[in-house]
Amino acid sequence: MDSVDNIADVNEIDVERIMELIPHRYPFLMIDRMVDIVPGESATGIKNVTVNEPCFQGHFPERPIFPGVLIIEAMAQTSAALVVNTLGKESEGKLVYFMSIENARFRKPVTPGDQLKVHVTRHAQRGNVWKFSSQAKVDGNIVAEAKYAAMIMDS
Repeated sequence: MDSVDNIADVNEIDVERIMELIPHRYPFLMIDRMVDIVPGESATGIKNVTVNEPCFQGHFPERPIFPGVLIIEAMAQTSAALVVNTLGKESEGKLVYFMSIENARFRKPVTPGDQLKVHVTRHAQRGNVWKFSSQAKVDGNIVAEAKYAAMIMDS
C-alpha cells in the first residue's frame, strides 16, 4: 500500500485513492467513490451497481438482485477506508478487519442501475476497535442497515 497521508480537508475520495486506503480489488471492491467525509466520524460510500457485476451470473440470472452480504461488504469497506484515512500515516502496515455484526436488516432489493449510497457513522472507538452503524440507500430509500465492529491490526 502506498504511503497514506491524512486528507482530512478533502470531502471526496475517488476509486484510485480508495485502492490506496484498502486492499480490495475487482471483483470485490464494493465502493467506487466516497463523499461527505468527516474524518473519525462519518462518510458516505457510493457503489454504482451495474448488470456486469459478477454476482448477477448466479444471483439471479432471470431477476438480478445485488446480494445483501455485498451491501454489508460495501458498509465494511466504507468504514475501513474512513478509519485508514482518519489515522493517516499511523495506519501504514495495518489492515482493518471486520469483527462482528448486529441487527442487519434488508428492506428492499438493489438491482442493476441503482446507485447504492452507504452512510457510515462511528459510534465508539476503544483502542484499535471501532464501532459503526450504517444505512444503505437507493434514491433516498433505506435498503439495508446494520451495526458492526472492526479492528485495525498489523497486516
